[in-house]
Amino acid sequence: MESNYYYIIAVAGGFLAGILNAIAGFGSVVTLSIMIEFLGMPANLANGTNRINMFSQTALSSFAYYKEGKLNFKRFKLAIILTFIGSIFGVYFALNISNADFKIIFKYILLLMFIVVLVNPKRWIKKSDLEFKMSNWLTIPLFLALGFYGGFIQMGMGLFTLIILVLLAKTNLIEANAIKVFIIALYSLMLIFIFSYRELVDWKIGLTFALGQGIGGYLAAHYASIYPKADVWVYRILIIVVLVVLIKTFGIYPN
Repeated sequence: MESNYYYIIAVAGGFLAGILNAIAGFGSVVTLSIMIEFLGMPANLANGTNRINMFSQTALSSFAYYKEGKLNFKRFKLAIILTFIGSIFGVYFALNISNADFKIIFKYILLLMFIVVLVNPKRWIKKSDLEFKMSNWLTIPLFLALGFYGGFIQMGMGLFTLIILVLLAKTNLIEANAIKVFIIALYSLMLIFIFSYRELVDWKIGLTFALGQGIGGYLAAHYASIYPKADVWVYRILIIVVLVVLIKTFGIYPN
């Protein structure tokens, strides 16, 4: 793990993950795969270490969206609070349950999410000036569950957040991405301290990934905010990313 080549791969992988997380999601698929399969880190250590680069990327992406006027804290206050609370319960299970058992269920959830994303593309790319309005009967359990999932494993968190904000809350995709990265940044900071306390963080590797992921996330968030057709391209990249992850997860490729 001390090879300079490994750290170059970590920076490059982090950069790609930052772009994906800022505009679509699934950046953790890249970082966790490199940590576990390439660097040989134990899954629980990789899960904790991954929170460093997640915080770096989402914090810088949040700043970029805020500068462009796309981040409205007041409008999504309840969603932010509920997700943070849910993440506390999620990290408890992350510290006590193996990731391997969850991954079996995750690949089938991923397949369902791919179908959802393909249905009615106009719902993803249309502009909307509607206020965030969703019944508390839906808001409370959904965002608590969302936080639980993020605290537990993080992988795929971006897509699940977008599905709730775009398809249910009728938020346009760019604004949904802005609040998504802020929510993740907020609870990731808390999780870093928890995983670190349990000695499940490799700071050297985490900070290396964070360098690339922070830059990639900031640049992607900045250009997504000012580019007129960003919603369309975000949707296209979202489809490609989910398809690639499905192929990898199900092993649908020649040996």
